[in-house]
Amino acid sequence: MTTITGFKVEDLRFPTSLTGDGTDAMNQECDYSAAYVTLLTDGKDLGYGMTFTIGRGNDIVCGAVTKVAERLVGKKTADLFADMGAAWSYLLADPQLRWIGPEKGVIHIATAAVVNALWDMYARHERKPLWQLIYDFTPEEFVKATAFRYITDAITPAEALELLKSKQAGKAERLARVTKEGFPSYTTSVGWFGYSDEKVARLTREAIAGGFNHFKVKVGADVKDDARRLKLVRSIIDDPKECAARKTPAPETLVDKNAGPTGSVLMIDANQVWDVDQAVKYVAELAEFKPWFIEEPTAPDDILGHASIRKQLKPYGVGVATGEHAHNRMVFKQLLQANAIDVCQIDSCRLAGVNEILAVLLMAAKFGVPVCPHAGGVGLCEYVIHLSLIDYLCVSGSIDVNVLEYVDHLHENFEFPCSINSDGHYNVPTNPDEGYSIAIKESSKAEFVFPHGSYWSSPEAKKAHKLE
Repeated sequence: MTTITGFKVEDLRFPTSLTGDGTDAMNQECDYSAAYVTLLTDGKDLGYGMTFTIGRGNDIVCGAVTKVAERLVGKKTADLFADMGAAWSYLLADPQLRWIGPEKGVIHIATAAVVNALWDMYARHERKPLWQLIYDFTPEEFVKATAFRYITDAITPAEALELLKSKQAGKAERLARVTKEGFPSYTTSVGWFGYSDEKVARLTREAIAGGFNHFKVKVGADVKDDARRLKLVRSIIDDPKECAARKTPAPETLVDKNAGPTGSVLMIDANQVWDVDQAVKYVAELAEFKPWFIEEPTAPDDILGHASIRKQLKPYGVGVATGEHAHNRMVFKQLLQANAIDVCQIDSCRLAGVNEILAVLLMAAKFGVPVCPHAGGVGLCEYVIHLSLIDYLCVSGSIDVNVLEYVDHLHENFEFPCSINSDGHYNVPTNPDEGYSIAIKESSKAEFVFPHGSYWSSPEAKKAHKLE
């Protein structure tokens, strides 16, 4: 039997701070980074996983990844694969490591890297992309793999089983549809905080040419600047001449999204900069630009604050989305129970990996809230297409309202990069060897491992990033 014999943890950082990619009102200097782990065995199986940070502190997360990964050394892969739910519980059960969470913060996102690496190994072992591995689960196997602790007041395993069984009918048809059409996405790449108006306009036109009809813009630092940028974007995406060559969006994909005359949808994202009353006042001043939702209007774990903002913004027709920094399934449980969100934004490695995400997908489906995952970071697009496919094919059956975030950064560093079709939709991953699609090229590791990679050790990088 194959045994996990060790692991390798790498601190990978990409210099996005030099171009303004990833910037927003809260995070104005970002070097997209990955605490990256490779699980090793005495056989052919390998597992790759990562969690996302934006630079400084990535080394701290790597230290935590090491502590979590140590728990898998000596374990038989067959035993782990036979009960991934039990494997997840085991990884979270060290009482001394749990104490520094519990189930939140550095230890939780470090656990995500290890859990995701184990799922990657399992999918590779079965020679299936991760989404297909779970698509092929029976409803009972799906429930067995899901993290239900602390959420049974929102959904029980029995309720989840019934929900999953109800979605068995039509699975093959849904798979055929998404394989043909791709999974709908939206772009954030047009509206990063650090971009000039000229760059925003150029990227917006490029996104339209790429088939996109959902666009997100960062806001929150200065309402006049934001109004100018939103007016600019609206002037382009609502212009029939600008959108003449793009396919006309289906009406059912635009319901309650404040779409403009060309079928273009605008979203705004504040990345947690406001207090509750500030959020309401600020968004009210931007309501004329008709955003579908405001994302992360306040602190990510302020459930009642989100509920209050949502209630007060209803007269303006603006919804509320959050979840990128919701640190565990319990936060999502409360957001849903409090009717605090219109859109549920899971993150592939803020939560502790696939098992916890399955729990949130089930809760969102029960509460009737669409899942539109966060993917603004290195590797996140590669991860989340699998999660959106699992949601659509197995859990919610919903694809018309749902859109998956896409950013056009750093995909060239991956062995199996995600891709977008001519309609601005994600293509379905199909390579039987890609697992969770997160294998990073050895050449990229050699260049961007911190601090000794060829990029970071160069005099130019040390000067540019003030490392000297």
